Amino acid sequence: MAEKRRIRGINRRDFVTKAALLGAGLVAGPSLLTACSDQPVENVRSSNSMRTRSLGALAVSEIGAGCMSISANYGPPADKTQGINAIRAAHEHGVTFFDTAEVYGPYTSEELVGEALAPTRDEVVIASKFGFDVEGSGGPLSRPDHIKKVVEGSLRRLGTDRIDLYYQHRVDPTVPIEDVAGAVKDLIDEGKVLHFGLSEASARTIRRAHAVHPVTAVQSEYSVWTRDVEQNGVLGACEELGIGFVPWAPLGEGYLTGKIDARTQFDPATDLRSRFPRFSPQNLAANMPFVDLLNRVAEAKNATPAQIALAWLMAQKPFIVPIPGTRNTDHLKENMGALEVQLTPGDLREIDNQLSTITVYGERMDDANMQIVDRTV
Repeated sequence: MAEKRRIRGINRRDFVTKAALLGAGLVAGPSLLTACSDQPVENVRSSNSMRTRSLGALAVSEIGAGCMSISANYGPPADKTQGINAIRAAHEHGVTFFDTAEVYGPYTSEELVGEALAPTRDEVVIASKFGFDVEGSGGPLSRPDHIKKVVEGSLRRLGTDRIDLYYQHRVDPTVPIEDVAGAVKDLIDEGKVLHFGLSEASARTIRRAHAVHPVTAVQSEYSVWTRDVEQNGVLGACEELGIGFVPWAPLGEGYLTGKIDARTQFDPATDLRSRFPRFSPQNLAANMPFVDLLNRVAEAKNATPAQIALAWLMAQKPFIVPIPGTRNTDHLKENMGALEVQLTPGDLREIDNQLSTITVYGERMDDANMQIVDRTV
């Protein structure tokens, strides 16, 4: 079975450096999922042809590509050629949605994405982000004049005349969100930006911004071990308002692939995970029941844990588009294999029942990063 899963994967198949610097075993029977006979849920099927999903009025591939980890924050940057090849390989596999930000690097991720996608620019959707004082404190900065200044740098680095989706990277508590939405609306009126997004915003902030200008997508961390958006109203607000949702770290920053354990070392100089409580050796060991569950489901579905994690996310809502990131083309092919995984309603109920018995250990980010997550109510 392990060999079948490996072959299938091969054949088929943030965050901010400066901001970060500043500021139980599960027992499941061997028959898990095998007795479920419900029909597959919509948008999950056994064909490897990429379909589209809607983020508001924006159509994108149902799996996107997060480009941060190629250039920054999860270890040393990839060789430029490797990075370009990885991004272009994603497009060859049907990915049309690519995510970057000015602060990744900083700046180098946008440059890489721009160069890699230049030959296919009109075939893809590029998302980037503003909202940090990259040249100063590293903290949130979303004054309207700053937004209108930094967009010019992003356009230049991306080598394009428009940014398809422009997110506020983190909510700036010193600037009313209405002013931010108004500034992005001005950029949309000028044609420099096509769609407005928010990242790690609360439901209240989303509603206030949407009242000024339609929010196309919200990006927040979401996966089987990070489900805050299900409880804090964010996912519900998106569904109510017709806003797409883009989970970052859909594979738990690599943990949910099953390739990380308590012995894994993270370089404090280049890898943000070295500072995240959830990635301490003790918590990596304590959180292994999540990987055990994904492995059990993967065995039943002839898949890999990463494929199950992605398929589970896509099955939650039809407006969810995960953006797994990788510089490795074998991992890319494995991620694309999630498109083949069929999770029935019965499967999803069983997975949810099992998840309800598992406790997650450790905060998802360090204090400096959690302090700039918008949790207003």
